[in-house]
Amino acid sequence: MKVVDMHCDTISELFYRKEEGKEYSILKNNCHIDLERMKKGDYCLQNFAMFTNLARQEHPFEYCMKLADLFYTELEKYKDMVGIVKCYRDIEENRKNGKMSALLTIEEGGVFQGELAFLRNFYRLGVRMATLTWNYKNELGHPNRIWEENGEAFFQPETEHGLTEMGITFVQEMEKLGMIIDVSHLSDAGIDDVFRYTEKPFVASHSNARTIASNPRNLTDNMIKLLSERGGVAGINYCADFLHDWKKGEGVLSRMEDMVSHIKHMKQVGGIQCIGLGSDFDGIGGNLEVKSPEDLPLMEAYMKKEGFSESEIEAVFYGNVLRVYKEILH
Repeated sequence: MKVVDMHCDTISELFYRKEEGKEYSILKNNCHIDLERMKKGDYCLQNFAMFTNLARQEHPFEYCMKLADLFYTELEKYKDMVGIVKCYRDIEENRKNGKMSALLTIEEGGVFQGELAFLRNFYRLGVRMATLTWNYKNELGHPNRIWEENGEAFFQPETEHGLTEMGITFVQEMEKLGMIIDVSHLSDAGIDDVFRYTEKPFVASHSNARTIASNPRNLTDNMIKLLSERGGVAGINYCADFLHDWKKGEGVLSRMEDMVSHIKHMKQVGGIQCIGLGSDFDGIGGNLEVKSPEDLPLMEAYMKKEGFSESEIEAVFYGNVLRVYKEILH
């Protein structure tokens, strides 16, 4: 079964290792993702996010440019295995030539620093999807609320503050360019604004269902319904904190049964057509039942056991996301 995964943080993880003088390679490593295991997992396409933490990076634009350099430098070494995607035709050509595909994305709209010129230049560089925020307010908008008390993180939906005026300008420019808007991490009010000020399908690249797991990084039923009506897709996030409401003392585990519970719920609310995969590999820790690309056949088998048809599994594993890419990536 072919696989399209809308989100991983592997490029950032490899960059950390490079900066620390450790070994790093996109071909083979002990991260969650490498090209060898993608091949074993029958991957069609992996989105590689350039994750930038604004609290740690004084110069986010320059930092993100370094991540882009690492992405191109590493993938150039293995161009016989994987091709970089800038339009939908590239995906088809790569498949025809027996190659996997890699699509460059941004996780943290703050790297644009409120400059439309930076947005357009990242597009010229090959970025085809971007989240508007991560966990901090930036020039474009607000995330859902997160704070710490006694070393414990707390989360709350942000229903008052959404996109800024600059953020509205940016999402409209992204639509014109053919860059996919990604609302994962964006506040509830911000997601409402994206619906209000855009027309084309967009995605929540790594977000689950809030009815099943109450973390506000997940989508409400109304968001799922509206996203589906817009033709968009939400990618199932494998992180345990977004799959289940764990009680203190429980052994936290990212389980396939929880992933499938989210898929079943989202299917009921928005239809099978609004569900994809967004692993968040190399951006998540903990115990994972699906811990690398080569484990995806286990997920396929589990979905069959739970009564999903072949066509439904194909839709979730790759079909729905490719439909959006075909519409948006000119």
